[in-house]
Amino acid sequence: MAIAQSSPSVPPGELDRPSAKSDAEPHPHPSDLASPELYLNRELTWLSFNRRVLAEAEDARNPLLERLKFLAISASNLDEFFMKRIGGLKQQEANGVLDLTPDGHTPRWQIDQCYEVVRAQELRQQQVLVELRGLLKAAGIEILRYRDLSQEIQQELRDQYITSVFPLVTPLAIDPAHPFPFVSNLSFNLLVSILGLPRNGMADANGRAQDVALFRVKVPVGAGVPRFVRIGRSHRFVPLEDIVAGNLDLLFPGAEIVSAELFRVTRNANTERDEEEADDLLAMIESELRDRRVAPIVRLQTATPFDAVRRGMLMAELGLDERDVFEVNEMLGLRDLMELVVDQPELRDPPHHPIDHPRLSEKRNIFHIIRDAKAILLLHPYESFSTSVERFLREASQDPKVRAIKMTLYRTSHDMTLLDYLLDAARNGKQVAVVVELKARFDEEANIRFANRLEEFGVHVTYGVIGLKTHCKVIQVVREDYNGLRRYAHIGTGNYHPGTARLYADFGLLTADDQIGHDVTELMNFLTTGYQPERSYRKLLVAPTYVKRGLIERIEREIAVKQRDPQADALLIFKMNALEDVEVTRALYRASMAGVRVELIVRDTCRLRPGIEGLSDNVRVVSIVGRFLEHGRIYYFRNGGDEEYFIGSADAMTRNLESRVEVLVPVEDPQLRRELHTILELQLKPNRCQWLMHADGSYTRDATPNAPSCQQQLIDLAEAARLRRQRRRRGFARRTIKG
Repeated sequence: MAIAQSSPSVPPGELDRPSAKSDAEPHPHPSDLASPELYLNRELTWLSFNRRVLAEAEDARNPLLERLKFLAISASNLDEFFMKRIGGLKQQEANGVLDLTPDGHTPRWQIDQCYEVVRAQELRQQQVLVELRGLLKAAGIEILRYRDLSQEIQQELRDQYITSVFPLVTPLAIDPAHPFPFVSNLSFNLLVSILGLPRNGMADANGRAQDVALFRVKVPVGAGVPRFVRIGRSHRFVPLEDIVAGNLDLLFPGAEIVSAELFRVTRNANTERDEEEADDLLAMIESELRDRRVAPIVRLQTATPFDAVRRGMLMAELGLDERDVFEVNEMLGLRDLMELVVDQPELRDPPHHPIDHPRLSEKRNIFHIIRDAKAILLLHPYESFSTSVERFLREASQDPKVRAIKMTLYRTSHDMTLLDYLLDAARNGKQVAVVVELKARFDEEANIRFANRLEEFGVHVTYGVIGLKTHCKVIQVVREDYNGLRRYAHIGTGNYHPGTARLYADFGLLTADDQIGHDVTELMNFLTTGYQPERSYRKLLVAPTYVKRGLIERIEREIAVKQRDPQADALLIFKMNALEDVEVTRALYRASMAGVRVELIVRDTCRLRPGIEGLSDNVRVVSIVGRFLEHGRIYYFRNGGDEEYFIGSADAMTRNLESRVEVLVPVEDPQLRRELHTILELQLKPNRCQWLMHADGSYTRDATPNAPSCQQQLIDLAEAARLRRQRRRRGFARRTIKG
């Protein structure tokens, strides 16, 4: 397999460096593979990924509303980073955890370094917002301040506010008689200072109260109330917090408003309990969700200007230090800018319509198609999820020969399409078993509702194995074929979520392979019983037992090939979301030192330092950031010419390899391998989506003039396949008519 190795040109500008190291410092020596200097920090390399997302908002080549979308995504990413990663680090610090990370650092050091990087990113986000607001205004889309509007429009918005929002607003006093109010996660809050009407004779010479009273007013964004209020039918919007602040007289009649200062808090999302001690896992997860709502606050964001004394009071009430306060000059909560990505095609990417997979464009029974093809590789979002995976479930629910459907569920959408198919199957007398992962972060409530609904219709619902998250994506259909029971399977890299299937780049395999069918049965029996003998998987690599072992053994095999024949083209190509596990990283270092070429396509976190002489000079690391979120995993081993390809749900992260149930499935059909090869080749060649990683953890974007996006090339390939199929059909129709 000859993958292009041409080096991308390097532009002079680089993104924020994710670590305190600089190019002036000497590279670590490879004599000790346990040396902390050989490993980059997980948190900082993830923040570097988010900086690459923000770069898409800066890129003038992207349509304007797509830039706004990337700005919103980068802000949303930081919110989750504080909830998950900073929250976890603060817990470690509070519990006196002294263990160092593989790169040799304490929780306190990591928090300090992350804060420095985050402040720089948030400053750049605000600068990008100013730039985009000017461009949006020129395009007829405006974000306005309430105070800058005409009296007529102010009155229009006031009337709308009184009707639709005001009944939801409740002022809460902050004084010795009232406890400091609860502040919910990521909510918008006004700290209102007023001089009230005279009470009990306590007034100054002008009849005003002498003391300033403080109130907290929550801006009721969410639950159907948008953050940005549209003016009429125009593309002009006003933030709701501005409207609330401009109409405080409705809450405090006759009072003099001294100030109304905006703030926002972020709470720790790490509230997991020990499920081995739980009597009822469902009740435990529901309790965790309640805990999360009142979890410790890890960040306070304030909009400037904000009085220093009142900010200090907030910090004290919320239990925060000065370092935990992040001041924002332009706008809090940039994640809500996604609301402004309006329907203006000229300001968006050209619409992308996934094609039907060529093999699945036939109208006959999908199980006959899979049986004849042996295996079908699905490339989402280039190929349709609805006419492949959803069709697989839909036909399984209706086919009278289908006896059973078994499925794992990590995340799904709120439209419940897949739920309906499973319920139809149960109503049609089929055995249906679903393993629902209740602890899929931020989707717990949706999964609880999904599980409860399934159980109401007699579906067998289990919650996986205690102590392990079920992260694999598997469906098995057992069907009575002409020669007895046959097992059909779908194994994917992405969630069974129709929405994200249009936005995430993922892979899936539909197969009727007998040995894979056997393995999926073994897997489902493990998940539904928790009983774990030494299970006999024939083709699948299943974590936590076999994936890490299988990857490292194959890396060592590639080293052995190179050692036997120094002229051999030993090659490893891994495409994944993250490379965090130290043992896998160490094995890749050994491979490079042995002369094996290592090509890594790592979307975000990457511990490995490429390009260090004598250690990783045979390693290249690239990151692909573009229109679609790269989410699929491919593991390729040259293996002396006897190539192996695996796709699946597992990243090279310790949590995935040791604490989750994951699946990697081999892709054996030569044509399907060529399709995977095409993806790897396009992403490894210089292209607009590619960022090249350097030994210090910084990244440089490919600057090849007019380099096409690898994702756009895959869109073009899919569209070309669709057109070829249309031409063949028209040609067949003409021949039929002539005949």
